[in-house]
Amino acid sequence: METRLDRAVEIQRRYYTDTATRYDSMHAHEGATDASITKFAHAIIRMLEIRSVLDVGTATGRGMRELKDALPELFVCGVEPVAALVEEAVRSGNTSSCPILRATGEALPFLDASFDAVCEFSILHHAPDPNAVVKEMLRVAKKAIFICDSNRFGQGSVGARLIKLALYKSKLWGAYNYLRTGGKGYRITEGDGLSYSYSVYDSFDLLARWADRVILIPCAGGKGTSWLHPLLTSGSVLVCALKEWA
Repeated sequence: METRLDRAVEIQRRYYTDTATRYDSMHAHEGATDASITKFAHAIIRMLEIRSVLDVGTATGRGMRELKDALPELFVCGVEPVAALVEEAVRSGNTSSCPILRATGEALPFLDASFDAVCEFSILHHAPDPNAVVKEMLRVAKKAIFICDSNRFGQGSVGARLIKLALYKSKLWGAYNYLRTGGKGYRITEGDGLSYSYSVYDSFDLLARWADRVILIPCAGGKGTSWLHPLLTSGSVLVCALKEWA
């Protein structure tokens, strides 16, 4: 019997199958394409002397290929569950030096600490249980985790941001989100397909327990004028969780 989660996964994968050939142009606006964000990630990779990187939810592999082009000495590998996106990656030549495996972020087919670094760019807000993916990323990472994704607390009007934060802190956000989505827990939009309400701060405690240092870098919107930056000012955030002595 098909469950609500099965139906959500089917909707999501059909969307990416239908848009695979247009994926890169459709998602060119996302924070991971910001040149300054890319430079931060590259600098940390060099600083930690990282030699291998896994890209979770690599889609067409464009970001994976760009990382390899910038740092040719790296071994870069990706995982992607949608066959049409992997086929587009092959067609575009993005797998010529960076292999892609068909797999989900919730069940990475690698041993513990297999990669120096593991990254994801804008896929966690499509996962029904994003922290299940984060736990797998932490399991297979040795030195660093890079998460570049949405931050619900930095989106909407000032009042809406404060209300969302208050609901989350009072543990009422789940019930509110259930009601506002009609019990589905997700929304569907033309430009992003099926997505869930997510903030990188939802995963902060997991990352902080694993890492020696966590660095938060705003990807979009707002200026650092208070200690609430980027929590209440940036709609997406790059989180760098680092094990400095690994």
